Amino acid sequence: MQTTSIIAGRDVAGPVPIASHDPATGALIATAAGVDEEGTGAAVAAAREAFPAWSATTFAERRRLLGRWLDLLVAEEDAFARLVALEAGKPITEARLVDVFTGCETLDYFRRRLHRLLGPETVRPYQPLFAHWRTGYRYDPLGVIAVITPWNYPLNIPVIELASAVAAGNTVVFKPASATVLTGLALGDLVRRAGFPPGVVNVVALPGRLTDALVDDPRVAKILFTGSVEVGRHVAVRAAARLAPVQLELGGKDAAVVAADADLERTAHGLVWGAFMNTGQTCSSIERVYVERPVYEPLLERVVAMTRALRVGSPMAPDTDVGPMTTTEQRDVVCAHVDEALAAGARALTGGAPGGGPGLFYPPTVLVGADEDHAVMRDETFGPVMPVVPVASVDEGIARANASRFGLTASGWTRSRATAHRFVRELAAGVVSVNEHTAPFVEPTGAWGGLGESGIGRSHGRLGLLEVSNVKYVVIDFKHDRAAAWHYPYDEDLSRFVDAAMPTLYARGLTKLGGIARMLVTRRFLTRVRKLSILGRIGRFVRFF
Repeated sequence: MQTTSIIAGRDVAGPVPIASHDPATGALIATAAGVDEEGTGAAVAAAREAFPAWSATTFAERRRLLGRWLDLLVAEEDAFARLVALEAGKPITEARLVDVFTGCETLDYFRRRLHRLLGPETVRPYQPLFAHWRTGYRYDPLGVIAVITPWNYPLNIPVIELASAVAAGNTVVFKPASATVLTGLALGDLVRRAGFPPGVVNVVALPGRLTDALVDDPRVAKILFTGSVEVGRHVAVRAAARLAPVQLELGGKDAAVVAADADLERTAHGLVWGAFMNTGQTCSSIERVYVERPVYEPLLERVVAMTRALRVGSPMAPDTDVGPMTTTEQRDVVCAHVDEALAAGARALTGGAPGGGPGLFYPPTVLVGADEDHAVMRDETFGPVMPVVPVASVDEGIARANASRFGLTASGWTRSRATAHRFVRELAAGVVSVNEHTAPFVEPTGAWGGLGESGIGRSHGRLGLLEVSNVKYVVIDFKHDRAAAWHYPYDEDLSRFVDAAMPTLYARGLTKLGGIARMLVTRRFLTRVRKLSILGRIGRFVRFF
């Protein structure tokens, strides 16, 4: 088991112990030899040293290594699923389904499409005077990327972020969450064994209290952070002090709005999975459900029955549906949210209190009667709790769904195409699904990110690649053998040329015709404009109305 950091391809044991515990039993799994500020600086230095050579590699070479990484992950998927289940507490089937499968899908997508996603892009100039230019975009790497990831998806989120960064030609310092540090270190070892050059991907077992050493390092070009709003805000403030860009994927208070014409069986299945998968410890978990009154009672009955049928137990058992929560602190948040609501008159139709015995178990809980002012309806619960609320109409459901400081994902449930289009158009979130929720995270072409306190920027797919790229607009002019029309000297003839160019380009009718006539007789046009090139943009001149 990997228990040391990986810096410049070498195992580095630091002076700061980081203990990893099994959340199902509380037993110690192993202790990582975490690094301190000095070790963090060494990792950044290694990444900076590796950057020139790695950024110069071809797409073909990067695709080859991404493919090798995928091959190893597929070969060792059982071991990784077991490690995720052991350390994070999620059922082993779910670890395969969500963590391992999602990571594989991302690697496969990049290894097949990277050259199409990030290759140079030609764009035809719109301005007629620039018609002879060769223009377009290059997508160049930024430099050293800091990747800071959470404990709820200790494999799939790092794979997506690391693969995006290195595929774009950057080098990385990766800090996994302390609660799942062993999974992060094992992933770093897998990348090393895949053949990535030393220093391209460095993994530091770094306690949270020392993360500023990574965020503040001036050699870090950008920070990718996934985690809580509180810590994300801290990272953004520290980065802003040195004008370092950040991509933040933070919390959510995601809502589902159920129309009266929804398929109740399909909707109940989707809501229960969307709320309780990964014990509700998902940024896009369903944490609020608004149901039109005509179907409120029958849907609630189905949801409660399905929730009661969920099997809570050891994450290593193949038939376990819901495992323990990952950290004591997060279970405490869930307890506080539910207890406040219950004390104010809400009712728990299932669950409602932590389980007895060892482990961080909290049963799937369906709440009714919760008030919008309660924390369970307002703040991110990040646990297995589903408040269900009746509403008079889809209008009310959408309005209440949008009345949140978060806006990560949202879903609408309906059989009507017209209502589906309303959901897509009106729900305020970075990801909107109809008759599905949370699963779009797995799709590698889909961008992931939100509004408000849900974060800044996007991850996944091409937009995720652009987050870790310098989008460079390129202009090449090999055809001008004379001064351009806009070059010095400024004189009376240039004034006439500009006066005529304005109506020529932007006016309509006879005014445009007059502008063309006046422009054609200026000395600037006759001596400095490439007339054959402009003919290719004749459409700009012949649209009179």
